[in-house]
Amino acid sequence: MEEKIVKIKEWLGTGSINIFGLPMSGKDTQGIRLAEALDAKFLSSGMIIRAMEKETRQDLTSSGALIPTNVFYEWVLPYFERRDLFKYPLVLSSIGRWLGEENQVMSIAAGAGHEVKIVILLNISEADVEERFRKVQEYSDRGQRADDKDFAVFKTRLKEFREKTVPVLQHYNELGLLVEVRGDQTRDAVFNEIVEKIYRKATLPM
Repeated sequence: MEEKIVKIKEWLGTGSINIFGLPMSGKDTQGIRLAEALDAKFLSSGMIIRAMEKETRQDLTSSGALIPTNVFYEWVLPYFERRDLFKYPLVLSSIGRWLGEENQVMSIAAGAGHEVKIVILLNISEADVEERFRKVQEYSDRGQRADDKDFAVFKTRLKEFREKTVPVLQHYNELGLLVEVRGDQTRDAVFNEIVEKIYRKATLPM
């Protein structure tokens, strides 16, 4: 594992890895762990947006819908050009979830020295994430996030992924950037598969 991490670091440089998946598929959990392994910085669109909603006293996401593209550009994209991130690779959690946004993400990221080199899809069924939702209600282990409490909101988030984010992933696939990882495994197994898939990409013949 350590040798593979070293190789991935060499290949990634200050580039970006973008992780996608359904709500509760484990994007942030795996993204944070991967960032720590790669000495990278972790950026989550959800975390950025919730912070900006609080700062600006706006509520754009409580219904489960994605924020408008123009707001995404204003709030999220400037993070790629932050000076404190300049020398680091980035692990992204669902940055650019609406068709067309991925082009801006790739352009801005590349211009800032954080070229998107691979996109990971944590592949898990809606039935499985709905079961995870029910367990969260039972054990209350995800804090006080409103979108993790209301099942109707959660279902809207699933619909938004299906209708708006799946086309984004199809585009990444057409560009040869997308790889899929089974998201219904243990956390360690998911992480190991992520590392393995990135390593394969990193060692492809030029």
